[in-house]
Amino acid sequence: MLQLDYQLFQWINGLAVKLPLFNPLIRFLAEDAEYLFYIGVLIYWLIRTEANRRMIVEAMTSACIALGLSGLIGMEFYRDRPFVAHQVIQLIHHAANASFPSDHAIGAFVIATSIWLTRKKEGSVWFVLAAGIGLSRIWAGVHYPSDILAGAAIGGCVAGLVHVILTKLRWAQKAVQFSIKLYEGLENKIWPNKRYHNTHQV
Repeated sequence: MLQLDYQLFQWINGLAVKLPLFNPLIRFLAEDAEYLFYIGVLIYWLIRTEANRRMIVEAMTSACIALGLSGLIGMEFYRDRPFVAHQVIQLIHHAANASFPSDHAIGAFVIATSIWLTRKKEGSVWFVLAAGIGLSRIWAGVHYPSDILAGAAIGGCVAGLVHVILTKLRWAQKAVQFSIKLYEGLENKIWPNKRYHNTHQV
């Protein structure tokens, strides 16, 4: 399995030489595209609808849990980066820390899944971006395919589980509602002219 993983990595990483025209895009996706998720989360939150704010609470809760799991997995099943163990075509600089699982993939897929569970069409677009980030990390020589697949699986599964808990369990629903209302109380003191829109957008 590890041999197959490495062979697939070599093929994808080799595209940096075969298709150099795409390397600038790959560098952007591998290093900076994650900021599009941060911007998206902020925009959804600032739109101030109930559905949006619940969605972002789910996304941030899921991200904290998933990235926490990633840290534990990385310590228990430590794996060197491809550029540490092999000769690779490395397009971006990266610290020689744990490769498995990919935090970039976890972060991208946990947010994409959280959005998709509330907004199917928009979530599909975020999934495409998440997949692009995952592919770029292999192409750029900083992750194996299994790192990305594991990160995507962790992010997606945690987001799905958190969504079920926060939407199906009454105590969890009340906790989310209380947290949002507490924040909005502070928000309304800072921006008293703002109005909260109690509408659902799916």
